[in-house]
Amino acid sequence: MEIADVRKRLLHMIERAKRQAGERRARNDQASRAFDTFLETIAVPLFRQVANSLRADGYLFNVFTPTGSVRLMSDRGAEDYIEVSLDTSDTAPRVVGHTSRSRGRRVLEFERAIGDPEALTEDDVLEFLLKELEAFVER
Repeated sequence: MEIADVRKRLLHMIERAKRQAGERRARNDQASRAFDTFLETIAVPLFRQVANSLRADGYLFNVFTPTGSVRLMSDRGAEDYIEVSLDTSDTAPRVVGHTSRSRGRRVLEFERAIGDPEALTEDDVLEFLLKELEAFVER
C-alpha cells in the first residue's frame, strides 16, 4: 500500500475522531443540564417521598444527594442502596439505576438503564424504585 494512501486515511480518521468527540461532548453537556433539572424536579423529591413512606411502614431509609446522583440508602448497612445517576460513557447519555444489596457477606450489585434524562417522568422513576425495593422489603 502506498504511504500517501495510508497517510490520507489516517488524517481522515483523526478528523472524524475529533468531530465525533466534539459532538459527544456537546451531547453530554446537554444531557448533564437535563439530568440536573431531572434530579432537582423529579428524582430527589420522589426519592424523599418514598423514603418517608418507607419510614412510616418501619423500613428505615435515608436519601443522600451526592453531586450528580441521588441515593436511597438503608439504615441497616452502607451496601444496601438504590442510586440514580447519569451515564455518559456510551454513545448516547442515559440515566442508569444502580442497586446494591448485601446478603450475608456477599454484596449483589445490579445496574440497568432507566432512560433519556430529557424524557423520564415521575412514573418511570417510581416504577424503577418499586421494582428495586421489592428485594429490600421482602426480608
